[in-house]
Amino acid sequence: MTTLAPDELPIAQRNAARRRLQLLLAPGLGWLVVFFVIPLIIVLLYSFAAPGPTGQVIWTFSFDNYVTLFGKDLYFNAYTRSLVIGLQTTVLCLLIGYPLALHVVLADPKWRTVLLFLVLIPFWTNFLVRTYAWMLILSNNGIINGLLELLGFAKQLLYPSEGAVLVGLVYGNLPFMVLPLYASLSRFDFTLLEAGSDLGGNGWWRFWHIMFPLTLPGIVAGSVLVFIPTVGQFVVSDLLGGAKVDMLGNLLQRLFTRSNPPNWPLGSALALVFMFFLTFIVILYFRNTTEDER
Repeated sequence: MTTLAPDELPIAQRNAARRRLQLLLAPGLGWLVVFFVIPLIIVLLYSFAAPGPTGQVIWTFSFDNYVTLFGKDLYFNAYTRSLVIGLQTTVLCLLIGYPLALHVVLADPKWRTVLLFLVLIPFWTNFLVRTYAWMLILSNNGIINGLLELLGFAKQLLYPSEGAVLVGLVYGNLPFMVLPLYASLSRFDFTLLEAGSDLGGNGWWRFWHIMFPLTLPGIVAGSVLVFIPTVGQFVVSDLLGGAKVDMLGNLLQRLFTRSNPPNWPLGSALALVFMFFLTFIVILYFRNTTEDER
């Protein structure tokens, strides 16, 4: 039996711990390779191919798909509209979710679980069913227009419209903003606000200089959880927008399934460009918020 020297023992222990860690990480890494890395490589290869006359893929190396993306207003407008609607949805969810999360945190402990339960109740219903429900609510004979008519006002064209899409996205993504904010606010020390008041700070000053910076991790987490799914959304924009509010997801769906013939290479290029652009925005956002916290 080999006996290790005292100075070699920590190195052997670290190597053994490293091997155990690698074994624990192997299943997760394998899953990522099979279901993320390999599909991403396939999409990358498709983006340089060419579409055939009957929808098949012609394997040739060409930048024509990327030239088409940057040369047509249709795709640029889809990118812009997706980013604008994503930002609007994120800001509205933050403006609604922050007071809501703060109310839940400040509520009596016996009611706190009930309020969180109410926030999570929409998840019990299928997202598509909830979207169809908004179609009925916002329709010409829906509840809102019915109330307007009872009050003596003229009916409004609420659906289909971009405003209806925004309402559906805010409703569907609001819990993803509330839960991270609740986790961040539940750890906040509210005696700091009392200290700020003793030092002469008013309510807004205490919020912007004390509460907002200390709850910024929850704001960042909630914003990312809302923004990323929103920009790729196609169900809400297709149903509540009446197929008139084209976002990136709608174009991707059309290129892969609805166009005649399908254009998988162009759809792959469209998805890759937006994915890399979105990744750059998220990295830049995290870097700036981290520097601000420091």
